[in-house]
Amino acid sequence: MTSSNQALLRLQGVHAHYGKSHILHGVDFRVAQGEVVSLLGRNGSGRSTTMKTIMGMVPPTAGDIWLGSRKLSGARPFEICRAGVAYVPEEREVFGNLTVDENLRMGEQAAKPGRATWTVEHMFDYFPRLKERRNTKAGSLSGGEQQMLTMCRSLLGNPQVILIDEPTEGLAPKIVQVVGEAIRDIHSKGVSVVLVEQKLAIALKVSSRVCVMGHGRIVFEGSPEALTSNPQLMKDWLAV
Repeated sequence: MTSSNQALLRLQGVHAHYGKSHILHGVDFRVAQGEVVSLLGRNGSGRSTTMKTIMGMVPPTAGDIWLGSRKLSGARPFEICRAGVAYVPEEREVFGNLTVDENLRMGEQAAKPGRATWTVEHMFDYFPRLKERRNTKAGSLSGGEQQMLTMCRSLLGNPQVILIDEPTEGLAPKIVQVVGEAIRDIHSKGVSVVLVEQKLAIALKVSSRVCVMGHGRIVFEGSPEALTSNPQLMKDWLAV
């Protein structure tokens, strides 16, 4: 486990509820600077809820969340975003009536000392298709293009940590490869990545560490190699 003094993002004993349903049961989770960590598990295991709780969209009912020395638990989503956490939701929430270029401009924030800085032109380097469609309304983009746009808009906030929920869901294999390459490049520039990804091969390829969730808890944490060398664990917690 990453030691707490090295952790950039840290969850300690986090619980969360949807109404009366108790979803997270004491999640302990750490991400170091520049690390890619995948949250794995079956549907309903608590992965997406963990992301939303970090972002303040689901308020934690117990436990603490820290970004460096700043306590995030209890903060509002826009405050968490400004602190340095970006979120790419599975739902690909673009502004459908705005163009690609206008969507990207909505995400721009000023450069911050000590952080990787991103520009719209960087985004077009990642995804040339977006440059071709920069004057197109986002609502008319394909699912893959909307996924690219959402990821780029989040990066333009110059985050320290980016949370990416199911980025390859429903995408063509060629686009899946492009998204995977983008995640690796984001990581290479020192941005920490927390990834929820159903495609195990993608998650294992891009991650330095994996955490498996089950019943709202972390049930395994270790290297991709340690996970794949434990077939019983994979059967118990990942097999569909």
